[in-house]
Amino acid sequence: VQLVESGGGLVQAGGSLRLSCAASGRTFRIYAMGWFRQAPGKDRERVALINWGGGNTIYTDSSVKGRFTISRDGAKNTVYLQMNSLKPEDTAVYYCAASERSLYSDYNSWGQGTQVTVSS
Repeated sequence: VQLVESGGGLVQAGGSLRLSCAASGRTFRIYAMGWFRQAPGKDRERVALINWGGGNTIYTDSSVKGRFTISRDGAKNTVYLQMNSLKPEDTAVYYCAASERSLYSDYNSWGQGTQVTVSS
């Protein structure tokens, strides 16, 4: 499975961005997809996960609940992350990833990442 992210950029605090992640290749093997982020000097962290078939969503970072929404379009093999009310602490490289086994683990396919910068 190959993943390509897009939609990052520079935005002022309080603004919005929508990230997209297009999957190609053996997409029939995808069980779940997720968005992760890595800020400078910090470990990569999970942000939101979605079950590809049923659409169940998990927001594993409490700081984004109510502000970020993960969704998917099965026909387009694309997962989205709508980010509203952005804060400077949301600044990071955002990655999408795919798991063929589980909603919570085994994310073995990764995109190249897209930079999100939120200015104060």
